[in-house]
Amino acid sequence: MAYDTRFARLLHVLVHMHLRGGTTTSGTLAQMLHTNEVVVRRTMAALRTAGMVTSTGGRKGGWTLARALDTLTARDVYEAIGHGAVFTIGPADDNPACPVERAANQLVAQALGEGEAALLQRLGGTVLSDLAAQITPQAASDRQTPQPTG
Repeated sequence: MAYDTRFARLLHVLVHMHLRGGTTTSGTLAQMLHTNEVVVRRTMAALRTAGMVTSTGGRKGGWTLARALDTLTARDVYEAIGHGAVFTIGPADDNPACPVERAANQLVAQALGEGEAALLQRLGGTVLSDLAAQITPQAASDRQTPQPTG
């Protein structure tokens, strides 16, 4: 099963940007995420639209944090990106007239609703500055952050 990794990647990017001083090029982010700059720009556009980052074009351009991490929750990032269903399971629609299918669908829908509510509550209670604080100074200096080339 393929997972939608944009949420985790954007959390990763925002914390890295914070640790790097708030500004990073698309090229550096592309190296960090093992992708290309076009994918980075397309993905970061959602954060720009949500007011979390700004971008500047040109040779000295890049992405800059528009808000401090202590003002952003993981839920803010989650809600900034367009995504489908949180879970891959869902109700059936083979025989809507069947009372057994309706009962099963009710259980599934209720469980999914409760699960999504719990997820959003957990994400809303996690400030990105707390995530960044989990990175010790030694771990931050030990990591091999790619430097822009050119």
